[in-house]
Amino acid sequence: MAKLILTQEVSGLGTAGDVVEVKNGYARNYLLPRGFATVWTKGGEKQVESLQAARAARAAANLEDAQAQAEKLQSGTVRIERTAGAEGRLFGAVQAADVAEAIEAAGLGTVSKRDITLPSHIKTVGNHQAQVRLHEDVVAVVELQVVAAKGSKK
Repeated sequence: MAKLILTQEVSGLGTAGDVVEVKNGYARNYLLPRGFATVWTKGGEKQVESLQAARAARAAANLEDAQAQAEKLQSGTVRIERTAGAEGRLFGAVQAADVAEAIEAAGLGTVSKRDITLPSHIKTVGNHQAQVRLHEDVVAVVELQVVAAKGSKK
């Protein structure tokens, strides 16, 4: 087992500054080469404490902002236009990046595509939902209205 300090959030493992123990292969082949973690040392432990203190201070301020943005996202419907066939099936699927662009175009703020979770592949015209993680403790449910673009066969 390898003891590492995460330098950024890794889904299912932890956030920046967390000390984790993972299998050697996972550390050597994935986390370390991509810069997601560094090897744990006693000097690094002091850095971890300072990172966690700074993160706690930012988290308190960001929580209020995230709650305000969540209310804004949940208050409206985001419209996405896609080319569709006669039965309402889309040519391709709506991706998280498409949802992020539509949220920004609707004037509801900027959201990273990495923070958006689609419950299933959206391949039909209609109303759908997506979850947006704005903070560790704040998840907003966004209503999506997928419509056929003008010139579609529907």
